[in-house]
Amino acid sequence: MTARTPAGVPPSHPRRRIAVVTGASSGIGEMTALGLARTGAHVVLACRSRERGTAAVDRLHRLDTGGPMTGLLEVRELDLSDLASVRRFCAAWDYDRLDLLVNNAGIALAPFRRTVDGFESHLGVNHLGPFALTGLLLPHLRRSSSPRVVTVTSEAQRFCRFRLEQLGTERRYRPATAYLRSKRANLYFAMELQRKADVDGVPLLSVAIGPGLTRSHILHSDARAGRRGPLKRLLPRIVGLVGKSTELGAAPSLYAATDPDVPGGSYVVPSGPLQQRGDPVLRHEPAMDDVHTARRLWEFSEEATGVRYRLAGAVA
Repeated sequence: MTARTPAGVPPSHPRRRIAVVTGASSGIGEMTALGLARTGAHVVLACRSRERGTAAVDRLHRLDTGGPMTGLLEVRELDLSDLASVRRFCAAWDYDRLDLLVNNAGIALAPFRRTVDGFESHLGVNHLGPFALTGLLLPHLRRSSSPRVVTVTSEAQRFCRFRLEQLGTERRYRPATAYLRSKRANLYFAMELQRKADVDGVPLLSVAIGPGLTRSHILHSDARAGRRGPLKRLLPRIVGLVGKSTELGAAPSLYAATDPDVPGGSYVVPSGPLQQRGDPVLRHEPAMDDVHTARRLWEFSEEATGVRYRLAGAVA
């Protein structure tokens, strides 16, 4: 498999693709938006802050002054920590279809907080928000001839001991544990979405990706402001020393989003040691086969968000 960095994505599709990339105001999401725009896609940068999204668009145009960008960039507001914001974003969708959704936005290692809807923040932003967003955009994805959903998880989810009954609990709260559980939930979601699409005969591809440790905004965001002690001081140093560029971090997302041969229900990660460097490859994780937990999580997510998927028809 060939790395899909923003400078080396496949050529433009004959018909301009319409894509949404969440969390595209910085980091991996920003580079994913750039890579897709270089294929000729119309990319909606779904950002919590319109100002940051507009600044990202300005940066991307400066990067491509006189260069190969043939697509379009557009900013729309979306706050995954607020289900009302998710519903407003989806209700305002005014294009005839959606070809690609990249669930990229997330938070990491934040102190205990609750979302607007009362969920623990990692669970709400990293999983329940994208779950609701995907479900509510599903009718528009169904209008595409080749709809695709890419969900960004983390290679660190391998070290998670996932217990559904402990999701979002305050007891003995550990930011790292909450983060890993939310990232495992991303993997379960991507696999179960593909299984449900296959059962209903819907030609949708759902792919999960792990970007590898990247020098991105996720560990330097306002969520970091509440951290205390060594974690607050050491994280930026560790990421600065070990992490890779956001351009390389976006390579698995771009591969999963653009390669015509990537199979649905797959997991794309860097090929090198610890899934940190190298070209994107397919990797199999035992959690991908845990159908029982994935289905229980799906039922929990439908109940929590009020979004119930009907892939063969409309979404309630």
